[in-house]
Amino acid sequence: MGKENQASAMEIDAPKSTNSDQIVPKFSINVLQLLKSAQMQHGLRHGDYARYRRYCTARLRRLYKSLKFTHGRGKYAKRAITESTVTEVRFLHLILYTAERAWSHAMEKRQLPNGPNARQRIYLIGRLRKAVKWATLFSQLCAIKADSRTSLEAEAYESYMRGSLLFEQDQNWDVALKHFKSARAVYEELGKYGDLDNQVLCRERVEELEPSIRYCLHKIGQSNLQASELLQIGDVEGPALDLFKAKLEAVMAEARSQQAASMTEFLWLGHRFPISNAKTRVAILKAQELEKDIHGTQADSIPADKRLVIFDKIFSAYHEARGYIRADLATTGSTESVKDDLNGLDKAVSAVLGERTIERNLLLVKVAKSKLAKRHDDKNEKVTKPEELVRLYDLLLQNTADLSDLVSSGRDKKPEEVSFAEVCSCKSLAFRAQRCFYVAKSYSVAGKRAEAYALYGRARNLADDALRKFQMLDGDNKILMKELEDLYNECRSNSCIEHALGIMEEKRTQENLSEKISNISLTGTERLEKFLLEKLDVYESAVGDSNVKCTPRIAGFPPAFQAISRNPIVLDLAYNMIEFPSIENRMKKDRKAKGGFMSRIFG
Repeated sequence: MGKENQASAMEIDAPKSTNSDQIVPKFSINVLQLLKSAQMQHGLRHGDYARYRRYCTARLRRLYKSLKFTHGRGKYAKRAITESTVTEVRFLHLILYTAERAWSHAMEKRQLPNGPNARQRIYLIGRLRKAVKWATLFSQLCAIKADSRTSLEAEAYESYMRGSLLFEQDQNWDVALKHFKSARAVYEELGKYGDLDNQVLCRERVEELEPSIRYCLHKIGQSNLQASELLQIGDVEGPALDLFKAKLEAVMAEARSQQAASMTEFLWLGHRFPISNAKTRVAILKAQELEKDIHGTQADSIPADKRLVIFDKIFSAYHEARGYIRADLATTGSTESVKDDLNGLDKAVSAVLGERTIERNLLLVKVAKSKLAKRHDDKNEKVTKPEELVRLYDLLLQNTADLSDLVSSGRDKKPEEVSFAEVCSCKSLAFRAQRCFYVAKSYSVAGKRAEAYALYGRARNLADDALRKFQMLDGDNKILMKELEDLYNECRSNSCIEHALGIMEEKRTQENLSEKISNISLTGTERLEKFLLEKLDVYESAVGDSNVKCTPRIAGFPPAFQAISRNPIVLDLAYNMIEFPSIENRMKKDRKAKGGFMSRIFG
C-alpha cells in the first residue's frame, strides 16, 4: 500500500490548459554526454562505483539547496516532483542523478570481492528497481518539458535501465532483449547527427550494448554462440558492460565447476599429481583456459597490453591454486602419501607459474626493444633506454635460476626434469649474452668506446656458446637460435663500429690537442677555448658532440675574482702618544686624613 502511494505521488500531473498565445519553453539536456563526463571524472574510469555514488549524493545535495527544494528541517516532509514542479532544467538533473545514484549503488554491490550473497542480491535488485522508477519519471517529464532529442535520449536511458534490471534478475530475456534493442536503435539514430564528440559517444554506447544483446539472444536460444565464445564479446570497456561481465563470469565459473568434476590430475614433466580439492581444480582450470589465449593461433594478433592483463589473471589463478594446496597441506594429517602428492602438486604449479613469469618478462622485453628501435621517431612516446633492457634481463636471469633450482630440487629425477634443467641453463646463457649486449650499448651511448668494444666481444662469445649448446639439445628452439644468430651478427657489426669511432675520436683528440698547443701564449692572457657568451657572433656549437659526454662551455662558473675599490681603513695610532693634563686639584680630598681623635673614634 505504501509503494502504491509513493508511486502515485511521483505520477505526472495532467497538463493544465494554457493560452494559445503562451509559448512553453522546452529544456535541452545532452543526457549521454552529461552522464559520460560525470562518470569518467568521478570514479568510473577505474570502476570505482562507491566514489561515483558519493559524487551523485553531493550533487543532489547541491541541487536541492540551490532549488530550495529541501524536504523540511528536522522532520522529513516528502515533496513530489510533478510536471508543475519542473520550472527549470535543474529539476530534470535532480531526477537523473537520483536514478544514477541508485544504479551506482547496485553496481557497487555487484562488485563485492566474492560476489553478492542472497541478502545483498535482494538489496541490489531493489536499488535497480529504484533506478528504473526514477528513469521512468525522467523519461515522462522529458517527453513533456524537454525537446525531442532530450526526450529520445531519456527513453533510451529508461530502456537501458529496464533491460539491466531484467538482466540481473535472470528472467524475461525476451523483454530485456527488446529494451536493449530499443536503446541501441535510439543511439544509432542519434549518432548520425550532432557534433563529432556526440557521434563518437553514441557509437561507443552502441558497442557497449551489443554484448548484452548477444547474450540475451544466447539465453533465448536464437544464437549459436558457445559459452567460451562469449568471453570474446566483452573486450569493449565501459560502465554499461559491468553487469554483463559479472553475469558472464558467473556463467564461466559454473561451466568450470562442471568441467572440473572430470579433472582428477595435473600433468607436468611426466609426473601426474592427483587433485582432490574442487577449488584447486577450478583455479587450475581457469588458468589453463586463459593460457589458450596467449598460446593459441591468434595470440600474435592480441595487443601487448591485453596480453599483459591475461598474464596477470593467470598469475592470480595459479596463486589461488597454491593457496588452496598449502591450506590442504596444513590440514592434512600424518599420511605421508597424501603429503607427497600435495608437495609435488605445489612444486608443479610453482614451476608452471615460473614459466609464465618468464614468458611475461619476455613480452616486456619485446615491447621495450620495439620502443628502443623507434625511439627517435615518436617524440611523444616515452624513450626506452638500454639500462631498462638490462634490468629486464636481470629479472629473466633471476627467474630462470629460481625455476632451475625448483626443478632440480628433489631426490628422484626423471629424464624430463634433467632435460628441462639443461634448457634452463641454455636460456640463462642466452639471457646473459643479451644482457651483456645492452650493457655495451649503454656504454656506447655514454661515449666509452673501449668498454663498449670489449663488452660487444664478450656478448658475441656468450651468444656463440649459447648457440652451440642449443644445437646440441633436442626440441623446438628455432626462435631462440634465430635470435642468438642475429645477436652474434649485431655484436660483430657494433664492435667494428665502436672500433672505428674510437680511432676517429682519438685522431680528432690529437688534432684538437695540437691546435690548442699552438694557440698557447706565454702571457697566459688568451684562453684556449672561449665561452658561448663571448662568441655570440660566431655560429659554433658550445655543447659538443652528442655521442660524447663533455661539459658545455656556455659561461664561466664560478665567475673569476675581480678587483674592486674599498673604503679606506682608519687606525687610531695617536692615542698612545697624547699627554693629558693633571686633574688632581679637581679631585675631592679625603676628610679622614684631617680628622681629630674623636673623629677617628666615632668616624
